[in-house]
Amino acid sequence: MIKISPSILAADFRKLGQQVEMVELAGADMLHIDVMDGHFVPNITMGPGIIESLRPYSNLPFDVHLMVQEPDRFVKPFVKAGADILTVHVEASCHIHRTISIIKEFGIKAGVALNPATSEDSLKYILDDIDMILVMSVNPGFGGQKFIPKTLEKLRRVKEMVGDRPIDIEVDGGINLHNIYDITKAGANVIVAGVAIFHANDVPDMIKSFRESAAL
Repeated sequence: MIKISPSILAADFRKLGQQVEMVELAGADMLHIDVMDGHFVPNITMGPGIIESLRPYSNLPFDVHLMVQEPDRFVKPFVKAGADILTVHVEASCHIHRTISIIKEFGIKAGVALNPATSEDSLKYILDDIDMILVMSVNPGFGGQKFIPKTLEKLRRVKEMVGDRPIDIEVDGGINLHNIYDITKAGANVIVAGVAIFHANDVPDMIKSFRESAAL
C-alpha cells in the first residue's frame, strides 16, 4: 500500500498547525518533517520545540528526517518532541549501527537516508535493524528541486536488497503526478511530497490523484 507523507517544508509557516490539520483531513498517511542544521545541509529549518508544538494538531505518525551532523545528540530531544519515525543519514553518522540502536532504545522506528551519490551498499549490514530506507531523489537542503532520474535505478537495487523484510522504502524530492508511477513501480511505497501537495489548489484532490497515479 502506498503511503503519502506531505513535507511541511513546503507548508505556510504562518499557519503551520492549520496546515498540518489540513493534510491529515485530506487523507495523508504520515507527516514528513525535515530538520536541517545549516552544517550537514546548507539550510536551517526547525528544532524539537516546533515539532512538540505541532503534536496536538495531528494524530498522524511524525516522520522526522534529521539532516544534521552528529545525529546521536539529537535523538532524545526529537523523540521527546513527538517523533514516531526518526531517519538519519548514513553520511552524517560515524557509527550508523550505534545511531540506529539509540533510536530503537526509545521504542520508535528507525530509518536510514541515502543521498543521491551514496551507494546502497552502505545498507548491507544494517538491513535487519531498520524500519525504513529513505532514498533521496534530490540533494538535500531545499524544497522544490527536480527529481534525479538515476534514483529509479537505485530504488530497484534497494528493493532487491530489502527482499521480504518489512522495511518501508521512502523517496523524497521532486515527486509529482508525472513520475510517481515509475517511482512506486521501482519499489517505493512511501512518497514524500511538499510543493506538489501544499501548493495545490485542491489538497484532498491532489493526494487522491497521487494515489491513483501510483496505481496506474
